[in-house]
Amino acid sequence: MADSKPPVLFIHGLWLHASSWRPWLDLFTDRGYRAAAPGWPGDSDTVEQTRLDSQSVANLGINEVFGHYVAIIDGMKTKPIVIGHSFGGMLAEKLLGEDYATAAIAIDAAQIKGVLQVPLSSLHATLPVFKHPGNIHRAVSLTADEFYYSFGNAVSREESDALYEKWTIPSPGKPLFEDALANFSRQSPAAVDSRNKDRGPLLLIAGGHDHTVPAAITTATRKLYHKSPAITDFREFPDRGHSLTIDHGWREVAQASLDWLRQRHQ
Repeated sequence: MADSKPPVLFIHGLWLHASSWRPWLDLFTDRGYRAAAPGWPGDSDTVEQTRLDSQSVANLGINEVFGHYVAIIDGMKTKPIVIGHSFGGMLAEKLLGEDYATAAIAIDAAQIKGVLQVPLSSLHATLPVFKHPGNIHRAVSLTADEFYYSFGNAVSREESDALYEKWTIPSPGKPLFEDALANFSRQSPAAVDSRNKDRGPLLLIAGGHDHTVPAAITTATRKLYHKSPAITDFREFPDRGHSLTIDHGWREVAQASLDWLRQRHQ
């Protein structure tokens, strides 16, 4: 029965709509979890509606989105497992570090404060936001070419374009500016409590061909957790890019997540 396991909260990152988690929701529900994927504040219920009202997400920063999910969790009867992708992965780490989750899986998670690596591919992937300083207060959309470099480089161009048409939405530029300045700010919203010794288990997943969050960033993130005795595991999918949660190989990543939860959380 679905009530026999804890709830699972899925959090999307920049440029993907929450409905992109639908295959994961169906799989996790079939496996007995109560799964939900609420969108970021300002997101509409569908991809099409969010595209039409693009500036509804403008000027949202990490703290605003984090507070949105804290409020959702505060309204739940049971503390959830949190699974996030990209900036959703960073949020999953923050929620776990502040004891809002019993376990977390951070997939290609945006770098947290303390990670110093900035690979060139990551800079290129975020150029659509940083090329205009005013984007800190705007919602930004990717072109199909930009999506192919940032998300779809490990799949065919045909598949990348199909994913772009199906799932992409405008996203706020502010989180990227905040992340870029994280190591220069004492009170950065990109800070995560990596030393929390009482937190639940954490799995960090990396895509070996990811341009947006290269595996080097995830490896460096893992090192920041070394002062905590709590479980921190790492899994790399060497041939996968940033689209690994939505492309044709999504189920392999989802199954690995389920297997890890069975081993570490149940």
